[in-house]
Amino acid sequence: MPFDFSALRRFPDVEAPNLQAWDATDELLVRWALESGIPGEQIAVIGDEYGAITLALADAGLTGIRVHQDLVTGRRALANNTVALGLAYRITDAGEPVRRVEPGHAAHAEAHPGSDTAFTAHELDPTLLQGARLVLLQLPKALAELEEIADAVARWAMPDVTLIAGGRVKHMTLAQNEVLARSFGSVQPQRAERKSRLIRASEPLAVPEEPPFPASRTHDGLTLCAFGGAFAGARLDIGTRVLLDAVRRLSLPVLEPRVVDLGCGTGALAAAFALTHPHAIVTATDRSASAVRSARATMRANGLEGRVDVTLDDAGSELPEGGFDLILLNPPFHLGASVHEGAGRRLIQAAARLTRPGGEVWTVFNSHLDHRRALTRDVGVTEQSVRTPKFTVTRSIRRG
Repeated sequence: MPFDFSALRRFPDVEAPNLQAWDATDELLVRWALESGIPGEQIAVIGDEYGAITLALADAGLTGIRVHQDLVTGRRALANNTVALGLAYRITDAGEPVRRVEPGHAAHAEAHPGSDTAFTAHELDPTLLQGARLVLLQLPKALAELEEIADAVARWAMPDVTLIAGGRVKHMTLAQNEVLARSFGSVQPQRAERKSRLIRASEPLAVPEEPPFPASRTHDGLTLCAFGGAFAGARLDIGTRVLLDAVRRLSLPVLEPRVVDLGCGTGALAAAFALTHPHAIVTATDRSASAVRSARATMRANGLEGRVDVTLDDAGSELPEGGFDLILLNPPFHLGASVHEGAGRRLIQAAARLTRPGGEVWTVFNSHLDHRRALTRDVGVTEQSVRTPKFTVTRSIRRG
């Protein structure tokens, strides 16, 4: 019986009629893997947004698949979909004990690997790729992220590894082939099917002694570090720069303000605030593992390691409600390749939940977006602080 992709959900990520949890690329990647005959324990899956590839392979009887997802929302969606399907899996977060979820249960429990384990979840590290002979990849948006992944596969997987990368044709470019060719001797685009295309990369090349990431760059005394999947890389994007100028001048009537950089990216706002407000208690959080790794590297580069707590989380879901004096927010307006305000609205709602009554939310956003209305509704009185031709910075006071 064919796997029912339509049964998969995106939850806890944004769900809408025009957003689904799989596409034709997932199906093509699954078909390639099943036709290859390679056992599950020699397969690694990267960029499986909500688990469509991993769970279809598990449904076909493969076990021991290794999977890496950058976004914690994707990881939670995969866990939810896995439990709904009644499969067992393990999570191997860096620095955390191996944990296993039994069929039908969402609670974590200690366990050892077993032959009935459908998949194990990993970070982008050697444990994901060592022994892998087939790597399935949903192509990322950023070329830097693709470069980091290709280097990792060539560096840690088996010498005879084949990387099958796929995407929607409208989002694919020749530059992606060029990036893959830096790490593989053979790069062969396949014929498009159902508006998706696969690229077969094999014959991994010798890699440099050190991985290419993180990259770093200094901006007016602030050093930013970035792994491949971090938005804007080590550059200071225009919106962050506009809010950063306001943050550096910000004064709060609290001796030790509790501050959150919500959706922190490379940690620019958190680092700048901590440097200019040495008594502040600062938390930086993002749903992207690449962003979190980048922000931690940024804190080390600026002498802030141990002073700024950097966490991987979805919209601050694990932070205390009403526990903070100030939220700094530069919300995204894309969900994957789709322009959608849902991700930004989720962060605005999270900011409202995290801020104490009388606390402040400082937000920067593209001026054409209707975020000011959402901030007024969800947080409280909102006023414009700065406006440039492209961006608006607002200050919102949390209503009691």
